[in-house]
Amino acid sequence: MAVETFAGRVLEPRIATRVLLRDGEGPAIDDAIVLWFPGPASATGEDVAEFQVHGGRAVLAALFAALSRLENTRAAEPGEFTRRAFENGKIDLTEAEALDDLIHADTDRQRRQALRQLQGLLGDRARDWRARVIQALALIEAGIDFSDEGDVPAELIAPALATVESLVAEIADALAGQGRSERLRDGVIVAIAGPPNVGKSTLINVLARREVAIVSPYAGTTRDLIEVQLDLDGYPVTVIDTAGIRDTDDPIEQEGVRRARSRAAEADLVLWMTDADRGQSEEKLKTMAATLWTIRNKIDLGSVNERAEAARGDRPGQGAGTTFKISAREGIGISTLVAALAAFARDYFGSGEDGLIGRERQRNLLRETVAALERCLRVAGAGDELAAEELRMASQSLGRLLGRVDVEDVLDKIFREFCIGK
Repeated sequence: MAVETFAGRVLEPRIATRVLLRDGEGPAIDDAIVLWFPGPASATGEDVAEFQVHGGRAVLAALFAALSRLENTRAAEPGEFTRRAFENGKIDLTEAEALDDLIHADTDRQRRQALRQLQGLLGDRARDWRARVIQALALIEAGIDFSDEGDVPAELIAPALATVESLVAEIADALAGQGRSERLRDGVIVAIAGPPNVGKSTLINVLARREVAIVSPYAGTTRDLIEVQLDLDGYPVTVIDTAGIRDTDDPIEQEGVRRARSRAAEADLVLWMTDADRGQSEEKLKTMAATLWTIRNKIDLGSVNERAEAARGDRPGQGAGTTFKISAREGIGISTLVAALAAFARDYFGSGEDGLIGRERQRNLLRETVAALERCLRVAGAGDELAAEELRMASQSLGRLLGRVDVEDVLDKIFREFCIGK
């Protein structure tokens, strides 16, 4: 065992012990803290040892080299510890997905949502729903078994159908969240679009607070998409700088313009930039499928009144026709724009972090569950056997949601996204 090999003795379980780690009879590796968790009372359900060592490269290299020399010892695959915890019944699949979300959370709101899911926000409800489905199924099957007992079947089937009706209402209510939790995982997409040389790259540099895009007075400088991840009041926002939209004979720039139009059409919000020398193209505005704000840049070159208006931070109403006057180069009006973007994100996500459903897979399985329960109610009068079969389908969908029924095809996809050692 690795603990005995490096510590030189058997350690007391679940007690942090200071140990001078040695590679057998070889030289000391590090002065470390070691914890030993015998299974099944461990995170994975198996024997687990934790070495808390100093983080220098030489220390880690020496420890990994020593570990690799142990028989039947190898480095963990991505997500392997979490997968073992799942396979040993320590967590369900919704909690494994939540752990993946927690690892990849970029903002505080994403972290809070993932932590609630990890603590069983959906898993606990799904287990309760499945238990009630099975209970209703047991009543209907009992009615089938005692069909020759007069009024017994009616006494059993009525409460079963009442349970099914209650489940349909509860799960449908959870599905009514309009995907806000899923959107909070992915973030809101904001595309900066417009003609060449209106300051799109300058604006994304200002928003990112670093130089991520080349700023040049020459048209066609930006030819590919540049993405920046922002944290606005805890909400994840991806801002995309696109190529200037114009007619051009340059095949490379044409591809950039095509990608710009495509990304703007897919974005949740488009910032259409103009400057003091150009009006906005109504024809081009109509090509944008998302909510669109007009950003009039370079007001530092405009009138004194216009500069003062932007500097005061007068906030227009958000929605169709919203216009902001800024100077990306001078920083005028930027704070107002950022505050509006944060408000847009807040309205877009709504109460998403309190949502029960975190992934499309979960939503689809709950939809399947509701559909089966509704079919059960429809066919109940036509035959108890048909109603029982629909309840089996509902139970199977909830089992797949929790990862306890027929999920081998999704396990590899989920766990390979994890970090090494998780």
